[in-house]
Amino acid sequence: MGYYQAHCWKRDRANSPLGVGVLLALLIGSLAWSQEVAMTGVLELKGSIHGVHDPVIAEENGSFYLFSTGRGIPRHCSDDLIQWRGCGLVFFGLPRWAREYVPGVTDIWAPDISFFNGRWHLYYSLSTFGSNVSAIGLATNRTLDPNSPEHEWVDEGVVIASRSTDSWNAIDPNIVIDTEGRVWLAFGSHWDGIKMRRIDAETGKLSSDDQTLYALASRPVHPRAVEAPFIIYRQGYYYLFVSFDACCRGVNSTYNIRVGRSPAVTGPYLDREGVPLLQGGGTLLLEGFGRWRGPGHNAILQDSQGELLVYHAYDAEFGGTPALRIERLIWHEGWPMAPSATFADP
Repeated sequence: MGYYQAHCWKRDRANSPLGVGVLLALLIGSLAWSQEVAMTGVLELKGSIHGVHDPVIAEENGSFYLFSTGRGIPRHCSDDLIQWRGCGLVFFGLPRWAREYVPGVTDIWAPDISFFNGRWHLYYSLSTFGSNVSAIGLATNRTLDPNSPEHEWVDEGVVIASRSTDSWNAIDPNIVIDTEGRVWLAFGSHWDGIKMRRIDAETGKLSSDDQTLYALASRPVHPRAVEAPFIIYRQGYYYLFVSFDACCRGVNSTYNIRVGRSPAVTGPYLDREGVPLLQGGGTLLLEGFGRWRGPGHNAILQDSQGELLVYHAYDAEFGGTPALRIERLIWHEGWPMAPSATFADP
């Protein structure tokens, strides 16, 4: 795997400073996990998990709701994060304004779910492959429970759009709320990287108070591919997770998850070696192994036990179909480690 190569987390089983025995102690002793996750930190998922791409999960009243890329934004539901079932779509077709901004668009990509100002906010992407003629839209709802009489998705329209003359790409949205309660939208894919704009919490749209387009991450040299930002706050730092390299190629996908951190939500973000993410930095969190190829486009679900890494990977035992993966992050000296990277064969 080469995970955290510079720090030798896993040169080999015998010489790693955090050997398997120590990691098992961390996994079993520090967190009260369910039986499915206690030994490895990786949830043994069941049910409708294949075909899930670019997943994000939210919890409401003890139930879990997953949103992912696809026509109408497919939705999956679970009572325990283990057994998943399909439970409908957000939209029946495209939003009414979609083709005005993005001619030729068919699917809705990379949704992100967050709760603020008393409503759930579902941001999503509209684009076509290889183009930065793109837009990020917004739908809101009072509840995620499809059986509630208050459940109704309201199309709030476009939030931000990019054109071929722009140096950035308006896809892959992620909302982060900082320690002062301010709302921020991170986004971006390829071109010159990951960007951020301030959001007005009342409207869910771009703030007029701060119109700065902040730059968070970029890869100045080939292959330049960086996308799918996701930001969390933990113990004094904002952690920016991104995906490098190529998705969407089945078993030939080279997607991998990287991370950097900053004391400020707007950056600068540095990796473990101190390399700025704006200069191509990014500490490797997880890359392909065994049957699971091209893991990427991750989200993080934070709960009372810590952080769950949510992502898709291409299943070589299932024809390279994308599949949902969930695992409990391990933290050491302020940096996350993925159990799959730790226990996979080198």
